[in-house]
Amino acid sequence: MKQIQNFGDQRQTWFCVYCGGPTETRDHIPSKVLLDEPYPTNLPIVPACQKCNAAFSLDEEYLACLLDCVLTGSVDADEYKRPKINRILNAKPALVSKLFQARQDAAVNTSFNVEMDRVRNVVLKLARGHAAFELNEPQLDEPSNISFVPFPEMCLDVKVRFEAPPRSAISPEVGSRAMYRLVLDEPGSSTWNIAQTGRYRYLASVGSAIVIRIVMSEYLACEVAWDYI
Repeated sequence: MKQIQNFGDQRQTWFCVYCGGPTETRDHIPSKVLLDEPYPTNLPIVPACQKCNAAFSLDEEYLACLLDCVLTGSVDADEYKRPKINRILNAKPALVSKLFQARQDAAVNTSFNVEMDRVRNVVLKLARGHAAFELNEPQLDEPSNISFVPFPEMCLDVKVRFEAPPRSAISPEVGSRAMYRLVLDEPGSSTWNIAQTGRYRYLASVGSAIVIRIVMSEYLACEVAWDYI
């Protein structure tokens, strides 16, 4: 990914973007477990505390494996196309057991009982990272809206609205990466930022609300919004 320097208020980078704690480490957004090797160069990195950086790992592994289970319809590690997921499932039989128990076979297709809280935890974490990195506006409060649905199951009208960047007369913060892209008319300023083709893309916008949209594996469509007070 091509990265742009942040010329916004540097005080927004002096704390963990997830909890406001000390900046003891750095975290990739998106998380590498959601991507394939070789990883894209220049992945966005945000400041984080050690506790937050470690706390999301198990939920991120769960979501990454769940997505492949859903896409393949199987919990068998040998049937996965992603080597990373193979390695995780072979090393963690407890996770395989959990996913196997969540699987529901039906006459038409296979579905999974999803641990919504764990998925929400990861989606919110990613959205907070994108808001801080792209817009230079860290969001520590609870969002006004958070949703995630299977992208292929969206009706056409909803999918079209989801794909289109929200229209707004409000510009991103001066000096932010989003504003810099807008001024330079860089690809990604008004469209989606592609972290890895077919694996992860996202959009960060401002208007009546800060809106972050994410699509993982072209399957899970997510939206997180924070209304301005």
